[in-house]
Amino acid sequence: MQRKENNFPELKNSNWVCNLAFGVDILAHLNELNVNLQGKNVFVHKLYSSVTAFKAKLVLFSKQIKDKVFTHFPTLKYLEVSPEQREKYSKLLNDLHGEFSCQFSDFEKIEKTLELVSCPLSFDYKTAPQELQLELIDLQCDSTLKEKYSSEKLDQFYASLSETKFPNIRKVAQKILVLFGFTYVCEQTFSLLNYNKSRYRSQLTDQHVSSELWISTTKMTPDFDVIVKKGDQLHCSH
Repeated sequence: MQRKENNFPELKNSNWVCNLAFGVDILAHLNELNVNLQGKNVFVHKLYSSVTAFKAKLVLFSKQIKDKVFTHFPTLKYLEVSPEQREKYSKLLNDLHGEFSCQFSDFEKIEKTLELVSCPLSFDYKTAPQELQLELIDLQCDSTLKEKYSSEKLDQFYASLSETKFPNIRKVAQKILVLFGFTYVCEQTFSLLNYNKSRYRSQLTDQHVSSELWISTTKMTPDFDVIVKKGDQLHCSH
């Protein structure tokens, strides 16, 4: 700023610079959490685990900053932070922890169910609902299912369970695995819609747009050979 001869008096204010450094570091942690909450085929129990871990980090950050430990704040640690500012940052982190707890309070009510669905082999069947206890015992004692659990994706594992032998566990797993944990897929779909349904492609029908979105947002791969064979008119020049 000095080389460009731009006057920015806040940079000479040590308190303002410390506030900026604190904001940079805490936003870096929030951005990391945001990345962990994105992506396709991520089940809600994994997302909640990331949020729970971040809440624990906030408690640690608050205590460490109050004790003048800035290990996890790489920008702030090179500055001289006053006791008043340390107290202020510690309170801000506690407030942020409270906001996260309030925002995700609904998940605390189903935390045990999330744990059961994500780790059925290690879950204590004695603490499970009574209608699931016998099925959990059978599941945890079946060596074949243990191997299948470690080699398959979670949704595939529950889909492979016998409906007659594990009906209740399947129902609980279905309720958890279909939960929307984020709006990432919805936002991606809207972006694809805006890209495909542009003014340059105004003649696209609703059916065409629906088919494009279906292909773009799922793992389905179109069978071009079958499509070509069913075509009424082939353009050999293309």
